[in-house]
Amino acid sequence: MIVQPQAMDFADSLSLQSGASIRDYRLAYETYGTLNADRSNAVLICHALNASHHVAGVYEGQDRSEGWWDSMIGPGKPVDTDRFFVIGINNLGSCFGSTGPMHDHPETGRVYGAHFPVVTVEDWVNAQARLLDRLGVTQLAAVMGGSLGGMQALSWTLQYPERVRHAVVIASAPNLNAENIAFNEVARRAIVTDPDFHDGFFYEHDVIPRRGLRIARMIGHITYLSDDVMNEKFGRQLREGLELKYSTQDIEFQIESYLRHQGDKFSEYFDANTYLLITRALDYFDPARRHDGNLAKALAVATARFLLVSFTTDWRFSPKRSREIVKALLDNDHEVSYAEIDAPHGHDAFLLEDARYLAVVRSYFDRIAKELAP
Repeated sequence: MIVQPQAMDFADSLSLQSGASIRDYRLAYETYGTLNADRSNAVLICHALNASHHVAGVYEGQDRSEGWWDSMIGPGKPVDTDRFFVIGINNLGSCFGSTGPMHDHPETGRVYGAHFPVVTVEDWVNAQARLLDRLGVTQLAAVMGGSLGGMQALSWTLQYPERVRHAVVIASAPNLNAENIAFNEVARRAIVTDPDFHDGFFYEHDVIPRRGLRIARMIGHITYLSDDVMNEKFGRQLREGLELKYSTQDIEFQIESYLRHQGDKFSEYFDANTYLLITRALDYFDPARRHDGNLAKALAVATARFLLVSFTTDWRFSPKRSREIVKALLDNDHEVSYAEIDAPHGHDAFLLEDARYLAVVRSYFDRIAKELAP
């Protein structure tokens, strides 16, 4: 499936939860499949922290350009683009085409940098809704996402309940626990204490806080994998030979080499201010907060039908957190399906090709397809 990235510009101001606003911004997006005559087959895919609008397919002439959820979305796949019109949108503040900290402020003409406003999950959903309005999509057959994308899918059902018929929330949570907030804070400190960060205005100094980004990615990557996978893949294997170097600086173990490689790659393409913004949006998400912590009250307004999926070895967004959402939905007599997949891969399982997981999603979207007009 050959795809073409697109972009849409918005002149009018978008009010943000912080009280700030942003105008003259751009949203990058891609679409897959065809919108049917009555515009009832649209599916919005919300992306996680370091992903983008490039959900599926490949770019013509570019090797290894598969979308980040290409195993899930495409012709004949669980989310079948022969039946559904699938939309991927890059969030505001990201670094993959939508307006973010690396772009110019419309009033000053200077790069936003640290002046880019703090954005939330709710702000992203509002921006997505504007783009869907332009596409002529007034109601979604489904909104779907994993991890942070799952939070956006959940928020869609609360902010625009009349516009969502189904919500698919995968490997997600109704809010972050203290441990998750702590991981995010350590990663942010790694970035802002890098001497090349320059209080977020590193663009003006023609440098990149690569050291901080590397460490942030290493921290994050540890949380995405299960202990079993790490031990099976790396164990205590030494990188070179069988003898220890007795060094505190050299790479000794294969796991160290792997983490440094991941950190190096990440620092080449991800924006430091974007990392700060997105992890803070994760921290802030908590729909129950305005209801005295009562999640059932928060979800009472939802009218969508739900599928939730979790993975047994995911300790960052554990099955317990998905079950909290399921219980809150059932407390409101909402229609909800739940699958807990026994998979060894940890949080990253939602991106991988587990046959049982893909079968669950396929079955659910088969059901949605039967509701569509012939």
